[in-house]
Amino acid sequence: MTSTPNRAAGFAFLVRNPSAQDDRFRAAFALLENAIAARAFPACSLAVTLGGELIAHKALGRFTYDLAATAVTLESIFDLASVTKVVATTAMAMILYERGLLDLDAPVTAIVPEFATSDARRLQVTLRMLLAHSSGLPAYEKLFLRAKTRDELLDAAFTTELTAAPGIRAEYSDIGFITLGIALERLADERLDAFCQREIFGPLGMSHTAFNPPRTWRDRTVPTAHQCGADTPVRQPADVLSAPRSTFRGRTIQGEVQDENASVLGGVAGHAGLFSTAEDVAAFAHAMLNGGRPILRPETIELFTRRESSPAGTSRALGWDTPSAPSQSGKYFSPHSFGHLGYTGTSLWIDPDRHLSITLLTNRTWPDCQNQAIKQVRPAVHDAIVEALSNSGSTG
Repeated sequence: MTSTPNRAAGFAFLVRNPSAQDDRFRAAFALLENAIAARAFPACSLAVTLGGELIAHKALGRFTYDLAATAVTLESIFDLASVTKVVATTAMAMILYERGLLDLDAPVTAIVPEFATSDARRLQVTLRMLLAHSSGLPAYEKLFLRAKTRDELLDAAFTTELTAAPGIRAEYSDIGFITLGIALERLADERLDAFCQREIFGPLGMSHTAFNPPRTWRDRTVPTAHQCGADTPVRQPADVLSAPRSTFRGRTIQGEVQDENASVLGGVAGHAGLFSTAEDVAAFAHAMLNGGRPILRPETIELFTRRESSPAGTSRALGWDTPSAPSQSGKYFSPHSFGHLGYTGTSLWIDPDRHLSITLLTNRTWPDCQNQAIKQVRPAVHDAIVEALSNSGSTG
């Protein structure tokens, strides 16, 4: 295994400077408080960086809607869901690309021969297409309903039928990123979680970021869902008693990945599984705004975050998404911005023109994954933050 060149020189970790946040971001914080009151989500943690400083860091709400539940703190840990795709999987892809180990236009079947089936179109699918969500694979499949082991689920993912010809349309695909994660592991000859810990989280000081977080983190980890079996005693908090009865795991999901496919994969997958705090995600964003130091080069970030020219109309870059009105980033993020969302109600958006990043972590899936109000709350909060900065003359 080749180690990353030492590029720490000139890298400065985030400077914490949130002292004026309550006045400066009063409107954004009020939106979050109102969202919690309206049960858009019970818990949230926000981190805003600007020009190398952490200028807002706020935690609001409780782990669940129960008034006796644990209060959220700045150290609370959230299930990032699909934000895993950029903070872990895409970052790993960028590192391997820099080392000459990843050829973006290599066919997937050259690395994952199990991906080949009787459908000859699959031979045309490249790693670039998996990153850009243009492989022709479907968005999502409940593979966990028929696959009970990791090997069975991977086999189901590798043989999932294409729903379009490769390169013709962009369709966001968890199946593609499950496959991509395995391809990267084979290129690196190392598991995704071990690689990311050594090459990404460690160098960036992300000490509260991990796949399969240790049991000692559980009390600080925000629950994401309540799945009750037919024989589950009715001794649950009042806010879950009326929830639709999902029976996949038959327990409250806390400290383990919410995504069922990732769960069967053992909690480590290319599409989901990472846990983190808002501050740790902000530290990752700071590195992306700092030319990639100490883990990446500026030109690599520029390549992977630039919107793809095809398929026509795509908003996707390589692993990342870009703003396309109406955008969950709001109405102010520049065309050069890049980011990603997570199913549990998490998001990261980065604007290199403003040298700004906004991390918003929630557990909007509690207790039953039905609430979609985050889609209105998130862009409104982003807009309020940018407006506050513009009014203070801090950003354009």
